[in-house]
Amino acid sequence: MSNYQLSIILGLFIPLLGTMLGSAFVFFMKKEMPDRLQKALLGFASGVMVAASVWSLLIPAIEAEADKGAWAVMPASVGFLLGILFLLAIDELTPHLHVGASKPEGLRSKLSRTAMLALAVTIHNLPEGMAVGVVLAGAEEGVAGISMSAAIAVSLGIAIQNIPEGAIISMPMRAAGNSRRRSFLIGSLSGVVEPIGGLLVILLATWLTPVLPYMLAFAAGAMLYVVVEELIPEASQGTHSNLSTIGFAIGFVLMMVMDVVLG
Repeated sequence: MSNYQLSIILGLFIPLLGTMLGSAFVFFMKKEMPDRLQKALLGFASGVMVAASVWSLLIPAIEAEADKGAWAVMPASVGFLLGILFLLAIDELTPHLHVGASKPEGLRSKLSRTAMLALAVTIHNLPEGMAVGVVLAGAEEGVAGISMSAAIAVSLGIAIQNIPEGAIISMPMRAAGNSRRRSFLIGSLSGVVEPIGGLLVILLATWLTPVLPYMLAFAAGAMLYVVVEELIPEASQGTHSNLSTIGFAIGFVLMMVMDVVLG
C-alpha cells in the first residue's frame, strides 16, 4: 500500500474516530450534558464547518476555474446552490427526529423514534462525508489549490467537530434510559455514513473530475445548510447563547489555521 493510498484511508476514517471519541463521553459523564457545555460545543462545530466550507471548499472551487476570468465564480455559485437545495429536499422528504425534539420532521412514517433519530443524524453527517471525499478526490486528481495535506486538514477539522457531535448524540440517549454501551454504539454509528459517503465520491472521482469544482461547492452548500438550519438555531435558543458565539469563533479560527498551515 502506497503512502498516498494510506493517506486516503486515514482521511476517510479520521472523522469517524472523532465521532467515536465524542460518543465515549457517555462512559465518563453520569448526568445529561450541561447546557452551557452543549451551547459551546454546538457553536464550535458550527465554526469548524463554516471555515471548512469557505477555506477548503469554496475557495478551491473558484481557484480551480481561475483561467476562466470573471466566470471562475460560476461553478462555485451553481454548486453551492445545488448543495443547499439537495439538503433542503432531503430534510423535507426524509422522516427524522432531532435529538431533544418531540415532533418528527419530513414525511409521515411509522418508523420508531430510534430509527428517526438515526435518520436525522445521517442527514447531518452526509455533507461532512461528502466534503471529506471531494477534497480527497480533488487532491488525488490534482485540482488546483488542493493538496493531500490540505485534504487531511479538512478530515482532521471534521473529526474535531465530530467529537462534540458524538457527545451531543450519545448523552441524550443515555438520559433517555439506554445503557451506556447502547448509547455509545448509537452515537458511534451516527458517523459511519461519513466514510461511506466519502468513499463513494472517491470511487467516482474519475468521472467527476470535470465537475469537481461544482462538487466542492456542492459539499460547502450542504454543510452550511446544516449549520444555518440546525446548529446555529439550537445554539442560540434560551440562555448562554454567548458561549455558542465564543465556541463558533474558536472553531472557525482553528479550522482556518489548520487549512492554511497544513495546506
